Amino acid sequence: MFRKSLFQWLSTQLFDITSLTPEHYTVLRRNIVITMMAVTIFPLGAMTVINHFQYRARLKNEITTPLIALANKTKHSMELFLKERLSTVRFIATAYSYEEISQEQNIKRTLNYLKKELGGFVDLGLINAKGDLVSYAGPYALLGKNYSKQTSFQETLIKGHYISNVFMGHRKFPHIVIAVQRLADDGKMWILRATIDTDRFDNLITSMGLDPQSDAFLVDGDGVFQTSSKHYGRVLEKCPVPIPFGRFQADIFETSDNNDKQIMVASIGFSSANYILIVVKPLSVILKSWYTLKTELFMVFAISLALILGAVIKITGVMVEKIKESDEKREDALTELQHNQKLSSIGRLAAGVAHEINNPLAIINEKAGLMNDLIEFSNKFEKNKFMQLTSSVIQSVERCSTITHRMLGFAKRIDICIENIDINNVINDVIGFVDREALYRKINLKLELHSNLNRISSDQGQLQQVFLNLLTNAFAAVEDGGNIAITTDNNLDGGIIVRFTDNGSGIPEDAIIHIFDPFFSTKKGAGTGLGLSITYGIIKKLGGSITVSSQENYATTFTIVLPEKLEILMEDSNEP
Repeated sequence: MFRKSLFQWLSTQLFDITSLTPEHYTVLRRNIVITMMAVTIFPLGAMTVINHFQYRARLKNEITTPLIALANKTKHSMELFLKERLSTVRFIATAYSYEEISQEQNIKRTLNYLKKELGGFVDLGLINAKGDLVSYAGPYALLGKNYSKQTSFQETLIKGHYISNVFMGHRKFPHIVIAVQRLADDGKMWILRATIDTDRFDNLITSMGLDPQSDAFLVDGDGVFQTSSKHYGRVLEKCPVPIPFGRFQADIFETSDNNDKQIMVASIGFSSANYILIVVKPLSVILKSWYTLKTELFMVFAISLALILGAVIKITGVMVEKIKESDEKREDALTELQHNQKLSSIGRLAAGVAHEINNPLAIINEKAGLMNDLIEFSNKFEKNKFMQLTSSVIQSVERCSTITHRMLGFAKRIDICIENIDINNVINDVIGFVDREALYRKINLKLELHSNLNRISSDQGQLQQVFLNLLTNAFAAVEDGGNIAITTDNNLDGGIIVRFTDNGSGIPEDAIIHIFDPFFSTKKGAGTGLGLSITYGIIKKLGGSITVSSQENYATTFTIVLPEKLEILMEDSNEP
């Protein structure tokens, strides 16, 4: 079915001479340009889009992977720092007995050693099982303070050790608390508590070597700053950057900050403390090289598109001009074929025309001889008798003139001439060409012409050729004694419908789709295959349509629909 439809479409495009108007070539040029642009731009655009997303994803991956690695490395260094301090406090609690560490000189000497060798320690205190600070070394007057109600004391009793979130303390300077629990062999329990400043955290973040527009900081599980941020806030303020839910997994995502700036956030949680390391990079920094490439990619695409468009328009213009020249030559050839086909029809009609003319010529000869006899042998001039004879001669001459003029009028080349016509009269004129053959072959030529048929504006000469072509085909299809019917009827839109029906051999089903194709014939070498193609072209040129229905070995009907008025598109021309 698709092949049939495609073939019909190609046949219409190649052989339909009714559409050779300026608008036809404008539409053809536009369609070719659109098709060629779609064929070329779609792959180019698809390649551009694919490269766009693939390169962007690749670039992000190349940036995010090192960013996650840097965050992991920094987090590992911070956890190592915390574990070292926790191990140091745990070692001191194990190395000294409760009595030894409770002595003031011993705890002060230990604190001095920690400050000198490790750094970062602020104070050191011993808390008994009741939560009282029984021994203390440091800058504050905390001796005797009870910690039993504080989180650090309760959590140390449960877990055996504790690392606090950052808090400001007495000096209004951020620091953390590390506490460990000691159980002696005699069942006595105490807690060794040390305070450490967070300078080491800031140093480790600084050592990450981030660019000025990027940022890194610590927050706790509630999103509170544990270290200061360059762009988003200070210690113990609420962080405006969204914090991921799963804080123990490394994560990286895109979001917007409180200034509606597009950023990429890498986060990774600590296992030893309630800290999350956050690294923030603006997307404008991450994708800077991508934006450069994107601009270059767009420029290449735009230049390629312009070159393709220019080439397509140029090539299409040349191609359409060649097609136009070819169509004009083809139209001239088909017009010549149409005329030749009309002349070939005259050859078919020649015998009937000769018989038609012989009858009135015999009458003329007989009447002229009788007139001579009357003049020669009659003494009395019989005027009335002579007038009857001359009248008969004149009628016979007029009959011959009508026959010859009809034939010459059919044979001559005529351009489209629009006039108001009665199709019934045109059909009757055409019947005059074939009525003798119908009589000779005993073909029943039945006319069912509408008595009040609409008059239409069309070309009488062209319609004569169409009707004669269809009648000729019908005569060739039926056997002697067959039936041919011609019916006319009014159409709803003011036009008319003409049907030619014969009970001949019919048309095979596989041939119907090709019946109007040029050079296609079912007469097995007896025909040129141009009659119905020319008929189809004339009907289309006159604004109508022609269809065929056939049942093999039964009947064939050609249906012609003609409009009420025909509008001829004339090309503007400056030629005289």
